[in-house]
Amino acid sequence: MTTLHPGDPAPDFTLLDQDGRSVSLHDLRGQKVVLYFYPAAMTPGCTTEACDFRDSIASLGGAGYTVVGISRDTPAKLREFRERDALTFPLLSDPDHAVHDAYGAWGEKMNYGKKIEGVLRSTFVIDDDGALTLALYNVKATGHVARLRKTLGIDQ
Repeated sequence: MTTLHPGDPAPDFTLLDQDGRSVSLHDLRGQKVVLYFYPAAMTPGCTTEACDFRDSIASLGGAGYTVVGISRDTPAKLREFRERDALTFPLLSDPDHAVHDAYGAWGEKMNYGKKIEGVLRSTFVIDDDGALTLALYNVKATGHVARLRKTLGIDQ
């Protein structure tokens, strides 16, 4: 499994967003990006995490950060998730988990006491030159965004 570290170049990608439009990481150069990987749209933990990002978007944006979420969901499901929860940032579809793999956000984990392969809830902060400044693996959905803001020195 790949594990990324601060200072590593962020792996580039092009994925479809919730509206079926292509979004490439290199198109976000010049911006700081918070890129987070989550298991599945409209599940309780993923909804909590996404709504926490939504509720923090003003403070993150005010500090110059663009938030982008990635899951294996289809663009149609991502659109439904975005509309249902009034999410104000792009959600990207990675159905074959190739981008998850590139970031080390896919691998073996425990689920109800059983080892399975799946999404490792992870968040990466990328600077405006495309280098990682933070790589957080196996984060918890609840409270993660508040801890991230604190780490980045961003008030609510």
